[in-house]
Amino acid sequence: MGWSPAQPSPILSMTINLEPLFANSIAKQATGGKMTKKEMEVVKGLELKRYMGRWYEIASFPSRFQPKDGVNTRATYTLNEGGSTVHVLNETWSGGKRSYIEGSAYKADPNSDEAKLKVKFYVPPFLPIIPVVGDYWLLYIDEDYQYALIGQPSRRYLWILSRTNELDEVIYNQLVQKAIDEGYDVSKLHRTPQTNPPPEGENGPKDTKGIWWIKSVVGK
Repeated sequence: MGWSPAQPSPILSMTINLEPLFANSIAKQATGGKMTKKEMEVVKGLELKRYMGRWYEIASFPSRFQPKDGVNTRATYTLNEGGSTVHVLNETWSGGKRSYIEGSAYKADPNSDEAKLKVKFYVPPFLPIIPVVGDYWLLYIDEDYQYALIGQPSRRYLWILSRTNELDEVIYNQLVQKAIDEGYDVSKLHRTPQTNPPPEGENGPKDTKGIWWIKSVVGK
């Protein structure tokens, strides 16, 4: 929904086990010579109430739904009445103006304990009539709910989020390694500029015509 631990590499053994090599060969034949990526591990038992609040985008894969020059990008989540859906407010600053889009999130499978959510927005922001639904999979969150790694099944999008607009480099690298372990091409990861102090409230010029959205769609 952002804007919307490291595991060491196994040490090579001197003893070669031929069984996994044989299994890999069979897998390649079954998939036309291409190795299939393992299914991503998703957080289980997410405490949704603890996850609410503001999250700053530390890094992400570029998206056509975000301006390329966006800074101070962040998301604010608020639990809706009833507790089954979440109000989503995504904000970014482009060309000195605040741009935002609002949507909702909900569990993809209410009966599952996996943190696999769906996020729905209506576009374009200046005439929100077309629903756009995306996947939001929580791949990692620390026990204090201070930083998180978000992905989705196609691996086309990735976000690193933090409660603060700066993240310790060691933790950042751990999250990047986690993404690598889950099959992501982290060469596409782009750091999101954040200023100190971060902008507060809704003061300042606003992009009321959705210019950011038009620019992002055409790749600018």
